[in-house]
Amino acid sequence: MTEQTTSRRPHRGDDSDHPDVVVSVGTDHHAFDRLVRWVDDYARRHPDLRVLVQHGHSAAPSRATGSPFLPGNELSEAMGRARAVVCHGGPGTVVQARTSGHLPIVVARDPELDEHVDDHQLLFADRLEEAGRARVCSTAQQLHALIDKALSTPEDFRVDPTTDSGPGDAAERAGALIDLLSDQEAPEPRARPMGNEGEWPRVTVVVPTRDRPELLRRTLRAVAEQDYPGRITAVVVFDNSRPDDSLARSEGERPVRVVTNSLTPGLAGARNTGILAADTELVAFCDDDDTWMPGKLRAQVEVLRAEPETEMVCCGIRVVYDKVESERVLERTHVTYRDLLASRLTELHPSSFLIRRSAMVDGCGTVSEEIPGSYAEDYELLLRLAKRAPIRNLPEAGVRVLWHRKSFFSERWQTISTALRWLLEKYPEFRVVPRGHARIAGQIAFAEASAGRRGPALRWIGTTLRTRPLEGRAYVAFLVVCGVPPGWILRLLHLRGKGV
Repeated sequence: MTEQTTSRRPHRGDDSDHPDVVVSVGTDHHAFDRLVRWVDDYARRHPDLRVLVQHGHSAAPSRATGSPFLPGNELSEAMGRARAVVCHGGPGTVVQARTSGHLPIVVARDPELDEHVDDHQLLFADRLEEAGRARVCSTAQQLHALIDKALSTPEDFRVDPTTDSGPGDAAERAGALIDLLSDQEAPEPRARPMGNEGEWPRVTVVVPTRDRPELLRRTLRAVAEQDYPGRITAVVVFDNSRPDDSLARSEGERPVRVVTNSLTPGLAGARNTGILAADTELVAFCDDDDTWMPGKLRAQVEVLRAEPETEMVCCGIRVVYDKVESERVLERTHVTYRDLLASRLTELHPSSFLIRRSAMVDGCGTVSEEIPGSYAEDYELLLRLAKRAPIRNLPEAGVRVLWHRKSFFSERWQTISTALRWLLEKYPEFRVVPRGHARIAGQIAFAEASAGRRGPALRWIGTTLRTRPLEGRAYVAFLVVCGVPPGWILRLLHLRGKGV
């Protein structure tokens, strides 16, 4: 057992000596460094809590002291004294946590991240949650939220230990859990009824805006003109600008609400303000300089009505730059987490997003407000949602996207570089997908070169080429280092409907 360093830690002989959170990562030969990093990050943010991590063959927490692990009986004793228990998806550890009186918070190893030999823990975790025997999460944000919830409402994370107390009972329950594991058929998708039968579900479209009144009114007109039989409520979120209450209307099937960003300033906080203000089961995004084509929303909702297991639908875009239009359409209908690690797939533009609200609010979390400057917040949300289920895509253009110099991130090079480095740190999985890692490293190199930071740019160019020698962004960044204006390069790319 390893103890995370905290402030005001009680002496080991004190009766008050007990952990707040116990984390069991497993002592088998399959490391689970990702879970250790997530817990380490949580402990850094909560120095007043005492966190014990049994890490086995996994790496020790960065701020840890003490022995590498405790024997099973001592681990059980620590679990019994803890306020919350987190564990990997092994049947024995889950039973151990429940025997100590806890509804465990479970993070399963992911075979796509080379954390195990097959996908049995992911399948097993799904069965555990369906059976109500654990609370399962797949992202750091989910884990941190569940720990917070377990500490604030411990009664929701307790079970009757007498039902799991004896060795025979524990063995029997472990065997039942393993039986669940051995059944390799995927669980049936949970039905998500969408309104009454025959009715089209209500949709909320979140429109963040900042000082672009003419473009905003054009965006709202396109929403109002949708060929969609159901109700569409536009929530216009003013971010760092005075709200225009004259836009609001309550009558008809296309009402408009006007609110101000009440969360973190920037695009992420504005989107989340709109998401939390929504009272519909479906939420869509549309930037204030983009417009939906008339049949866009209807086509996407038809997919969600036909596929209860689908949580998100995107579509292609038509990019407009300097009076030149270029169509960007992804010729596939399903996008996986691994697909998104390998490529940003810019065809999946945020103005095309249609999402089940519960998948964010009750699932992977809303838009991350931790990303510096809110840059690439849409991509990070795609990654989290794709971890839950493949994203559905309609291989046809449904949104006209305007690229211009008033875009929020036009030439904010240092913000872009910082945000992309945050993304690489937050998702170490990129390191096992060379194409994706080189792509982001090349973008960082271009941003650093455009900001005039020659040394960091050259270092990131080197990182890019070592990862993937054919990554074109490294060579484009080198052109900027040699004096080619970045604006000239961007203009050439934008005329083709592409970015760096």
